[in-house]
Amino acid sequence: MTAKATILHNPRCSKSRAVLAMLEEAGVEVRVIDYLRDPPSRDELARLFGRAALSPRDALRPEARVPADADDAAVLDAMAADPALIERPLVETERGVGLCRPPERVRDLL
Repeated sequence: MTAKATILHNPRCSKSRAVLAMLEEAGVEVRVIDYLRDPPSRDELARLFGRAALSPRDALRPEARVPADADDAAVLDAMAADPALIERPLVETERGVGLCRPPERVRDLL
């Protein structure tokens, strides 16, 4: 049985490209979602972060301008409104969900 993964991917990001290459080299069947063109819903983000044991703030890009006092709901709303705020790449497999920065973290999901 072939392993499967879904990656929230930005093709312009070198880390995201590296993770995608690692998945493909491992023989994983990969579903690629260009999350800037096809953004996940707020509920999907909440599900992924919950499965990854990440708070929404943990999955914000470092340069994201979200008020420091914003709660998880506000951060999710901001990410749903502007998916560029989401750190990448986010990978989901049968073993879990992980924010794969650095790219080598994807190995924990294989």
